[in-house]
Amino acid sequence: MDWRNIVRPIIIIAIAVCVVVVGVHKIKDTYTGFMREYEGTEGGEVGENIEITIPEDTTVKEAAGMLKEAGLIKYKLAFQLRMTGSQYSGSLQPGTYTLNSSMSTLDMIKTLCYVESTREVLYTITVPEGFTVEQIADRCEEKGFCTADEFLTECRSGDFEYPFEIPSTEVKYALQGFLFPATYDIYENMTAKDLIQDMIDKFNSIYTDEYKKKAEDMGFTDFEVLTMASIVEKECKLDSDRPKVAGVFLNRLNQDMPLQVDPSVLYVVTDGQYDKAELSYDDLEVDSPYNTYKYTGLPVGPICNPGQTSIEGVLNAEHHNYLYYLTSDESEGACIFNETYEGHLADIEKADAAKAEKESEGDGE
Repeated sequence: MDWRNIVRPIIIIAIAVCVVVVGVHKIKDTYTGFMREYEGTEGGEVGENIEITIPEDTTVKEAAGMLKEAGLIKYKLAFQLRMTGSQYSGSLQPGTYTLNSSMSTLDMIKTLCYVESTREVLYTITVPEGFTVEQIADRCEEKGFCTADEFLTECRSGDFEYPFEIPSTEVKYALQGFLFPATYDIYENMTAKDLIQDMIDKFNSIYTDEYKKKAEDMGFTDFEVLTMASIVEKECKLDSDRPKVAGVFLNRLNQDMPLQVDPSVLYVVTDGQYDKAELSYDDLEVDSPYNTYKYTGLPVGPICNPGQTSIEGVLNAEHHNYLYYLTSDESEGACIFNETYEGHLADIEKADAAKAEKESEGDGE
């Protein structure tokens, strides 16, 4: 027997296993390093002072490249995400700075940006796209920042300047839609009111005069755009679908058809928590100005706080003839569009059949 024929496959398998193990550890180390830079609020040991110049009109991406080239950061994307997703977005200042290689991501951002306060950051609160006022309140309580009731009471106070007019007094929370999704730094002695104001300020920095001009050209008020964007946020998983879904809503509004979107009802029946997956027939009959099954037109106000891609999806809505859509696959979230109700029913039938087949395959494993 030639033992080489037996040993050789064993060696190959052993090498393959080693490669996989090394790869997993490398991915884990990369992820750990990336998150350390992204979340970093504390610096390390004394490092090297490095001078860096930020020219006029430098983008965050370009600045991240400069920092990496200078050896100040390792992951450009971590710096970009931390800065653009926080209240420091849009505050990058030109000039020559002396940074230290031991500085945290936050310290570098604070040095390169104009900030009113140099207070120590205690922790951060991240508000995802599509969170409601109610969900933000719960997250604040989970973080130990304030109670949910304190946050909601502050939201109800109305002691804030709104970016534009809210036409109806029937809205549940006038601030719904204006608390912009981002990562916010929490300082000592900071109040719920301070955080809310930071969120409104962030919204104001995003919703520019250019956006307002686009809304006017479309024949919509800014509040209507924000309301529609909140529905797009809840209905779409893929950014590429947002302008097309917004186009469906415009087509339905133009034909005086009810929008009939589940999230508008779920907002009411779940008290803003969206902790229920499907609607019942009784839910569809709930008498609320948010119920787009019962009433035509847009709901009375936003049903969540949309992100920038959803707002831009509405402002850049696609022109087409689609009146119907459905989500084709829950894992990917892609939408299937149709111009007719009959075609839409056929799409639903195909989707249901595909789902049933997938479930039966899973049961057979």
